[in-house]
Amino acid sequence: MPAAQVRQAGLSSTTTSKTFDATGEHCVSGIHSMTGFATAATGIGGATLNLELRTVNSRFLDLHFRLPDELRAIEPVLREQITAALGRGKVDCRASLQASGDAGRELAINAGLLARLAALDAGVRAALPQAAPLSVAEVLRWPGMLGDDAIASEALVEAAGRLVRQVLAELTASRAREGGRLAAMLMERVVRMRELVAQVTPRVPEVVRDYQARLVQKLQEAIGSADDERIRTEVGLFAVRIDVAEELNRLSAHLDEVERILGKGGTAGKRLDFLMQELNREANTLASKSVAQDVGAVAMELKILIEQMREQVQNIE
Repeated sequence: MPAAQVRQAGLSSTTTSKTFDATGEHCVSGIHSMTGFATAATGIGGATLNLELRTVNSRFLDLHFRLPDELRAIEPVLREQITAALGRGKVDCRASLQASGDAGRELAINAGLLARLAALDAGVRAALPQAAPLSVAEVLRWPGMLGDDAIASEALVEAAGRLVRQVLAELTASRAREGGRLAAMLMERVVRMRELVAQVTPRVPEVVRDYQARLVQKLQEAIGSADDERIRTEVGLFAVRIDVAEELNRLSAHLDEVERILGKGGTAGKRLDFLMQELNREANTLASKSVAQDVGAVAMELKILIEQMREQVQNIE
């Protein structure tokens, strides 16, 4: 496939047209971003359990839970499910339990709890006469005060397990869509880098010959005959120093590996980050050994493309 067609498709010649969707709505390769958001709710008893997950990039899986005291029992099941589903990223998990406010539900005061609360209130005010007594609203909001609003711990954990699976499915789909966009962007940069390598590769022998000719002329002017052994030695040494064929070959090999990883999918962020370092190393060497203006310009554009890729790779799981 010609380079122009490859760029238009957003793919390299080693991938299929179904691997990446340029819109990011679908990513068969399985590349996932570490940025995502999902939320869901479910009814349980006379209340609604709400769960929210937010994720951003991080070197490792970093979990943070923001749960009220009455929901601490569900943290283990949330942690287990999230750890099984996500490989990397900073994860903020928020949960809340709200009364459903069903007007048709009959409410009944928990008499035993009310008596204990009254005794505690009296004891506190006996010790602290200036303390304000509990208000009716505070008493009614007390956990378990309104008859059947107390939810069994087992039922709460079971509901949380179902809900977190639902939220994780939505979160994973969101991260996959963003991962598809990132993969398409990376592939566009790979295609452009291949074009640059293909552009400069045929120039290498010509650049070396031109530099040798200029060097021979300068050495002739300085020390005499073109047959002098010193001239041949110096020319040979400098020709080796400015030959960038090896760097161009390694650039191509690293680009092959980037394509392979993007095509395979899975947890790829750390491997891609390492490849960005290797690509940058070769581009730096290419720039330092360049003795032709056009080759130097190609090296600079390569470095810009690699930096753009490096920034986006940081968001890949």
